[in-house]
Amino acid sequence: MTWKNQLQKDSVPWLLESDNLGVRYLALRDLLDLPHEDRELKAARQAAHKEGPIAKVLSQMNKEGYWVKPGPGYNPKYSSTVWSMILLAQLGASVNEDKRIEQACKYLLNHMAEGGQFTTSSSGAPSGTIDCLQGNLCWSLMQMGYADPRLKSAYEWMARTVTGEGIAPLENKDAPVRYYAYKCGPTFACGVNNKLPCAWGGAKVMLAFSKLPVKGRTPLIKKAIQQGVDFFFSIDPATAEYPTRSEDKPSRNWWKFGFPVFYVSDILQIAEALVGLGHGHDPRLSNTLKFIREKQDNEGRWPLEYDYAGKTWINFGKKKQPNKWVTLRALRILKALN
Repeated sequence: MTWKNQLQKDSVPWLLESDNLGVRYLALRDLLDLPHEDRELKAARQAAHKEGPIAKVLSQMNKEGYWVKPGPGYNPKYSSTVWSMILLAQLGASVNEDKRIEQACKYLLNHMAEGGQFTTSSSGAPSGTIDCLQGNLCWSLMQMGYADPRLKSAYEWMARTVTGEGIAPLENKDAPVRYYAYKCGPTFACGVNNKLPCAWGGAKVMLAFSKLPVKGRTPLIKKAIQQGVDFFFSIDPATAEYPTRSEDKPSRNWWKFGFPVFYVSDILQIAEALVGLGHGHDPRLSNTLKFIREKQDNEGRWPLEYDYAGKTWINFGKKKQPNKWVTLRALRILKALN
């Protein structure tokens, strides 16, 4: 039995069609497991970078390495440096294919706070740190293959914020290392979420941890990963009944699959993180995987249910229609279960 037995119909040939250069490249790489130097994969990778959506995003980059305006790059959403980098990573951009990507990665790290914090603050102050941003950018830099010793401090800060080790409370203003208004406490606590753990931010953090090779995970990072796993499995992830800032039910965005994925998370992203961390066959994830499988249509395709149309550099399809980017996200997870 192969992973494709989970599909109503094999949709991989659809993803390999030449009308979408970005999806074709990633399907060859991630679903067919072609060797890096395979002729077909190499041609697809080059096409994705020179003619596909990666090229369009890079065409908007300033030669110094930023988008829209200089600085840490959180605003304006969703076209500034932060969001363009996250988008490039999700499109499969690689520092080995275009020097501009390496320049952008370097620029981003040059605007990271000294303590390893990526920040929403236009001044670059560490007080603007927040889980969703930290996780997204750590993941993006790793995904694009950028090697830099400064990433170690970014991961170190992220792990400490999960466990609480060596970080003073928010109220201790004079402490050299402390929590802040947004990143206000351990286990994904977030000021935007009334100081409750934010599962959206937590999903980004866990996804970033999943990109670290096991041998590169320090005892602190391993502890943070386990704490995160315990949090996400404290309920059935398929219910998404994680703490919210009000008495309302969980955001319906949890069950809407989309592309790209910025600070909002969905069930697919939780599954991607937990499967990537080795929990794909944990029975506590079974309902989540069942939910993912049941959203496919009779052709083995998944629809686009949320997007950022008109807000970022590219539109990725029509809502409620089968979507190659979303289908690719789902198939990666199902394949990883083998």
